Amino acid sequence: MKSPKSARETVLHELPPVWSPESRTLVLGSIPSPKSRETGFYYGHPQNRFWRTLARVFGAPVPETVPEKRAMLRRHRIALWDVLASCTIVGAGDASIEDAVPNDIAGLVAKTKVTRIFCTGATAHRLYAKHCAKAVGIEAVRLPSTSPANCAVSDEALVEAYRAIAEE
Repeated sequence: MKSPKSARETVLHELPPVWSPESRTLVLGSIPSPKSRETGFYYGHPQNRFWRTLARVFGAPVPETVPEKRAMLRRHRIALWDVLASCTIVGAGDASIEDAVPNDIAGLVAKTKVTRIFCTGATAHRLYAKHCAKAVGIEAVRLPSTSPANCAVSDEALVEAYRAIAEE
């Protein structure tokens, strides 16, 4: 039996980071949504605009499969992960996050050429600043969330904000 959407649950981050030693940019979310955990990859909700936005930024077709998504990231030297290793949360509601335990962002960055970090939304940015920024030594840029819940930001505004990822 599925738990009600309002039930608080402990979530363990089980998706490995996507990266290579050549990664120069790191994009961080907060923690995978229930749909991303179900699909086994980042930004897995069909209404999430992350992959469509990146495709527009890079003038590429929207990647549909996990291998296509990984290839897009690799081609543009982008690493992808989340700030949190675990937390308690209600559904996909970042505002409900408690008991946050961060991932080892500094350890990941040390294996790469990352010099720029972007956070997809206010919660990811706040959690990174609180738990990771000092150890990593790189200030993160806050981008608008691509979540379907963030309907106040237009597709055009998302693309304009995310263009910063393409600049080096």
